[in-house]
Amino acid sequence: MVLRSRLDRVRRTLLAASAVLALVVGFAVEATSVSHAAASGVCDIYASGGTPCVAAHSTTRALFASYNGPLYQVQRTSDSALQNIGVISAGGVANAATQDSFCAGTSCTITGVYDQTGNGSTLVYQGPGGTGGADAAATATTEPVTVGGHKAYALYINPGNSYFAYNSTAGVPTGSSPEGEYMVTSGTHANNGCCFDYGNTETDHHADGNGAMDAINFSTSCWFGGCSGTGPWVQADLEDGLFTGGSTVWNPSQVSETSHFVTAMLKNNGTTQMALQGANAQSGSLAKLYSGSLPTGYNPMRKQGAIILGSGGDCCQTNHNDSAGTFYEGAMVKGYPSDATDAAVQANIVAAGYAAGTATPFTPGARVSLQATTSCCISDYLRHDDADTKAVISAINSASSATDKADATWIVHAGLADSNCISLESANASGNYLRHSSFELYLNPNDGTSQFAVDATFCPQPGNSGTGYSLQSFNYPAKYIRHYDFTAYVASNGGTNNWDTSSLWAQDTTWLAAAPWN
Repeated sequence: MVLRSRLDRVRRTLLAASAVLALVVGFAVEATSVSHAAASGVCDIYASGGTPCVAAHSTTRALFASYNGPLYQVQRTSDSALQNIGVISAGGVANAATQDSFCAGTSCTITGVYDQTGNGSTLVYQGPGGTGGADAAATATTEPVTVGGHKAYALYINPGNSYFAYNSTAGVPTGSSPEGEYMVTSGTHANNGCCFDYGNTETDHHADGNGAMDAINFSTSCWFGGCSGTGPWVQADLEDGLFTGGSTVWNPSQVSETSHFVTAMLKNNGTTQMALQGANAQSGSLAKLYSGSLPTGYNPMRKQGAIILGSGGDCCQTNHNDSAGTFYEGAMVKGYPSDATDAAVQANIVAAGYAAGTATPFTPGARVSLQATTSCCISDYLRHDDADTKAVISAINSASSATDKADATWIVHAGLADSNCISLESANASGNYLRHSSFELYLNPNDGTSQFAVDATFCPQPGNSGTGYSLQSFNYPAKYIRHYDFTAYVASNGGTNNWDTSSLWAQDTTWLAAAPWN
């Protein structure tokens, strides 16, 4: 074990404390590109078509070009603290790094999804501590995705998760008033449980008869029988039935929507007609699944103006929701949108650039700063120490010196020993790489030896604590880059060295790939 002098220990402690703590959510953004506000959001398109949004929800992006508020709220399991998750910039994508930092070392749930219209229809989970009821909030980190190359999180609903909103002054259509709705959901996560809906529902959580609901349903449920294919299908939940068309008879124009990302649309003029449309949300145009008369007994509609997500209308005061589904974004509008408006909305969704998984910040040539995730040290970044060649962590923020910011910035290269992994070169010490020696990390010049190559090669893995990334040693695969007492090592989960202690190992070996400081 390498012994450190008391002076060395004190100096590092002072180094870590020298900068003023910064609020992480203000600057820690994932990836190396810059998010720009959209020229026009989905709700801007609806408004220009004469059918303005009366409710707009998303965990992934802003639905107005000017929206710069919170998208959703998460709650941390460890201490029940709450955190709003906003956008990187006005009209842009969710700031997932805020969630990653807040939830590091513990788990989080999504307790609410904000209404971007400002009308106050915030969707709150239907359970104790939420709107009341038997359900629970969904886990916040189940499905990371990318939108325009930026990381975001889906609202991934399993049986027992659901959300509800009601505001009598929100302007959500009631009675037989015309209404349009869309959501982006997933064809890879659906079941036949009742009922994965988004849209207009009862205010009293009871099944109040024909026409009391007007919601999109996306599921494999074949309510009236005779279905063709296996689904999932875009259907209309009008209460007392999931309709594929204008009657209880199977609509032969229906198709299974199995894409990872699916656009689902429903519009209903409240008195004579409705339409269902679906599409791959990553490419292509909408398919008209049905356009025609309302089912018998549903003319006129009797909508009540509450909003449901992830359950049927008679949920969840005394019962649990049985459905599964994924929600990325959706909106409800006043009026009956034109086909041209619907097409423009689909084009906007495609242009948003939904993709499964997360974009890697470790592309060769990229710059990255590595932020600690342990609760003690969330303002600290991995850096090289100017006083010697050791690698340490210390607090870095916007007020830090240019030298400190550059010390905490790394240039990504294909791994010197394996191009499937990476090596990290200092941004301000050209030719010097992060490498381990006697299991401690140093910044050393590349001497061209095979030993240096393997010591300076690390393989990014999903974070050991469930968020971010962990950097596995290439030549000691049981060891990962870890901070311990402000100094960086490669450490295993348990061992003879102090820095191998199992206490906080998962958190200490997990890093957020933040925007580069230099």
